Amino acid sequence: MKSLMLAGTLCLLTTASGLAQNPKVVTAAQANGVYRYYDNEFRILALGHNKLKVQFDGIYHTLAKSVNTGYAGGEATIAGNVATFVPEDTQGCKITMTFIPRKIVVKQDGDDATCGFGHNVYAAGTYRKIRSGKPKFQPPP
Repeated sequence: MKSLMLAGTLCLLTTASGLAQNPKVVTAAQANGVYRYYDNEFRILALGHNKLKVQFDGIYHTLAKSVNTGYAGGEATIAGNVATFVPEDTQGCKITMTFIPRKIVVKQDGDDATCGFGHNVYAAGTYRKIRSGKPKFQPPP
């Protein structure tokens, strides 16, 4: 019985010290949903074990009234409130998402072509959460 209490106490202390070091932990309810910046969207679903399912759909409107598109899907790793996403089948592309209340701030390392996007399509920006809960993922174009 004493060993169970000791194990429980150690578990609580470990959890508490982990939270104190990284107070900005994002819950699944906070992360899950659809985020929009102009016509670009991210769909995010917490999978557990510090993993997120991520889908990006980007659009760039040209002067000729046509559009260039970009798509990325896969898994991101999250630590605290920062998720790192490397789109599948890319090298040199990294998308960093910082979760703040009802928004994500996205930075992109790598140009449009490196990330597999159409000309002038970029994921960077501040995205506003437009829908909470489990998102419906779209099939790749």
